[in-house]
Amino acid sequence: MLVTLKDLLPAAAEGRYAVPCFNVFGNEEVMAVLAAAESLGRGVILACNKDMAADMGVLGFAGMVRGLASASTVPVVVHLDHCDDEEVICAALRAGFTSVMYDGSQLPLEDNIARTARVACVAHAFGASIEGEIGSVPYTEGRDHIRSELTDPQEARAFAQRSGIDAMAISVGNVHRLPTASSQIDFERMAQIAAVTELPLVIHGTSGIREADLLRLKTMRVAKFNVGTTLRMAFARSLRASLAASPEQFDRLTLMKPVRVALQAEARRVMQVLA
Repeated sequence: MLVTLKDLLPAAAEGRYAVPCFNVFGNEEVMAVLAAAESLGRGVILACNKDMAADMGVLGFAGMVRGLASASTVPVVVHLDHCDDEEVICAALRAGFTSVMYDGSQLPLEDNIARTARVACVAHAFGASIEGEIGSVPYTEGRDHIRSELTDPQEARAFAQRSGIDAMAISVGNVHRLPTASSQIDFERMAQIAAVTELPLVIHGTSGIREADLLRLKTMRVAKFNVGTTLRMAFARSLRASLAASPEQFDRLTLMKPVRVALQAEARRVMQVLA
């Protein structure tokens, strides 16, 4: 069933568990993640990142995901990740996304608040939810223009109060696209941010965070964790193995069967850590 972040995250923030948000790039990931969620009876978020939005378009992504998500037996959010283009966000909302992220993290605080608030009005008019970001979560590769800036707790308070968002992404040492769990989380800053807002908090760069730190973060109002790298790694490794094991096989569905098994296992592992 299709839902929004407002349907899933407030209870998670109060309940010391979190909902995973998986970046998906094809039907294999979508079906594997939904199968994992249904096997555990957990709600889940399926996200379209900037690369997919540019490659497939938000209309194409919605067409691929919405039918499977709406038929699922668990709550599913169809979410547009990191987007600073208001036209793309509006197109996503018209296409049926139930949630969007307006990323004004590279703007001065007042501009971030004003532009995010404007997008929030539109998203809410569509019945969708909106995530914003304060501070700036860096990338290990692929986004050289994105700066690294830890979230200031007082700026987080102002952003939460004035932007109209439903969930707030923060920067506390987390890093996008780390292939190993090596992030150094600033838990003192994390606690200060959690103390100044009642909004559900969001951590990007989950793949680079140690499991012990994830378990601690999910008790500190972090209700949504974005997951991309470990799922992409599971996809690539299992696809290479499948191709090597069956060099004469040309049927896509046959080759992808072990890939979907590996993707489902990784999605299930993440869900169980965050439960």
